[in-house]
Amino acid sequence: MTANPTLVEALRGSAVESAHRGAWAVVDADGDLVASAGDIDRPIFPRSAVKLLQALPLVDSGAAERYGLNAEQLAIACASHNGEPRHVAVAAAMLAAAGVDEAALECGAHWPYRDVVQREMAAAGQLPGALHNNCSGKHAGFVCLGCLLAGDNDKRAFLSGYVKPEHPVMREVSDAIEATTGWRLADAPRGTDGCSIPTYAVPLRQLALGFARTATGIGLREGRARAAKRLMAAVAEHPFMVGGSGRFDTRVMERLGERVFCKVGAEGVYCAAFPKSGLGVAVKMDDGGTRACEVVMAALIQRFVRLDAAEHGFVQAFADQPLVNWNGIEVGRLRWAA
Repeated sequence: MTANPTLVEALRGSAVESAHRGAWAVVDADGDLVASAGDIDRPIFPRSAVKLLQALPLVDSGAAERYGLNAEQLAIACASHNGEPRHVAVAAAMLAAAGVDEAALECGAHWPYRDVVQREMAAAGQLPGALHNNCSGKHAGFVCLGCLLAGDNDKRAFLSGYVKPEHPVMREVSDAIEATTGWRLADAPRGTDGCSIPTYAVPLRQLALGFARTATGIGLREGRARAAKRLMAAVAEHPFMVGGSGRFDTRVMERLGERVFCKVGAEGVYCAAFPKSGLGVAVKMDDGGTRACEVVMAALIQRFVRLDAAEHGFVQAFADQPLVNWNGIEVGRLRWAA
């Protein structure tokens, strides 16, 4: 197997100290490959990078309408958030709208990503719950979908085990991923994600196609196309919900608005939709490193999204960034190398 190319270099002084290999694909909504590097046909687990696709049934099914979900709540359904107080409150409000509470979530609990929030909670004697999980918004969306699917049946009983592949909620989610990417999931390797839902291995080429279709609506049935448009508009309006303070996704989408939807996934995966360009993007770093993946995504935004001079400079700061030690001394750089 041919090794993937070096996409990112970490310099110490003027010497390359580390190199990050990977692959990326840019595809249009007709499935035509616009540009790529590395092996884009090897199935990889996209992890949380496909949360936008996983949220499509929440809107397409009518659940978002039934429970009166607002744009902020739809945005957090696509999120891997920091677990900051606003994230927790919005996810909790989604559950309340569907008539359930935090106990319905099956994502597990972990401490918020922000140190300052952790310290505040510890000082108050608080322990993290499922609402602090970075996937709580996505799971709140799953629960809302499940409450709709339950119909006249007991909601709690119906929701039990909603994270399992055979549950009606996960079948809806898997169907949305399959329809957008054009990849048959029944034949794909399957694993379990960090938040306990199934994750399926899909090639970068097909993931990029899924985001191109989501960006444009081309190749999607009408309900899914409307759902994609509504979700991306919600994220553009409330990018804080998708990540939070200091996060790459939030900062980029705050600055570039509806021109870019980008979403990180664990183990060095990124997916993006560029609606005005009609393109979808998928990236995977061989070493699973998020820092290198952000550099690649920044470089691809520069290449495929129309930016003015100030915006180009803003994005360039992510594509070629200083590495600073604890004394504030610049000791090297992390830069796009492709």
